[in-house]
Amino acid sequence: MKKMQNDPDMLREYDFSKGVRGKYSRRYAEGTNVVVIESDIAKYFPDHDAVNDALRSLVAIIEKQEKKTSMQADG
Repeated sequence: MKKMQNDPDMLREYDFSKGVRGKYSRRYAEGTNVVVIESDIAKYFPDHDAVNDALRSLVAIIEKQEKKTSMQADG
């Protein structure tokens, strides 16, 4: 495997001839949130959708609890 002269980390086998510069730049500029979870927890979440679903469930519980607490304070 020969390396390219102008970048020692790039192999000649890499083909960027059909690449699009800045393809994801707008999405990145909107903001990204990366969270690293421990491996013992990660085994329960195969992908980002599973993590988001679990967090949405927690949000629903929190909102329900806050509503309940607010009603008790009012009454």
